Amino acid sequence: MKQKRHTIAVLTGDIVGSTALGAAQLEHALSALEHCANAQADWMGTSLHFTRHRGDGWQVALAKPHYALRSALAFRAALRSHNPGFDSYIAIATGDAPSTLPTDLNHESSEAFIRSGQALDDLKATKNAQRMLHQDQAATGAATILADHISQGWTQAQAAAILHSITPLEDISYTHIAQTLGKSRQAVTKSLDGAGFGAIELALETLERDFD
Repeated sequence: MKQKRHTIAVLTGDIVGSTALGAAQLEHALSALEHCANAQADWMGTSLHFTRHRGDGWQVALAKPHYALRSALAFRAALRSHNPGFDSYIAIATGDAPSTLPTDLNHESSEAFIRSGQALDDLKATKNAQRMLHQDQAATGAATILADHISQGWTQAQAAAILHSITPLEDISYTHIAQTLGKSRQAVTKSLDGAGFGAIELALETLERDFD
């Protein structure tokens, strides 16, 4: 019997303007990403194997590739909520999962990892303001371009609200988010509305539902 293939998504990123940030701030940015990766393990049912590389770079592997764009937006929200000056290039590619993922993804060189790294190089070489790229040239690739454009405008307050709302596992009430953030429900509602979260969430759910 032919064994069913399992697909993963690989996100490869570089912190934007890392040289200007300095070592201490770069460490804060990477720590925020790692904390977000740990939280996303609940989405995937397994570790994302968050790995730092090339000084200001990072990489994760997603066992559930249909969450790739949601994951990328969560990482941006984690950075922006920590410091509005933080951001990262994020390139996404999918491919067959290796038989075993190493704890340190720097030691992995299967297809999805190579394609994600190449996509990051392509993304950084572009002359436009794009900072997220999905190698899928169909609906997911197009949605990533639009979501990137929208999310680049998130304020710190909007990013914080998004970070607590974007989990696919449950509908979290605005009241609960407000209590967590120490803000009023009205302030959270205003932040999420201003960030375009309603439309983003609907788009994500549509992509994830139709994922093959």
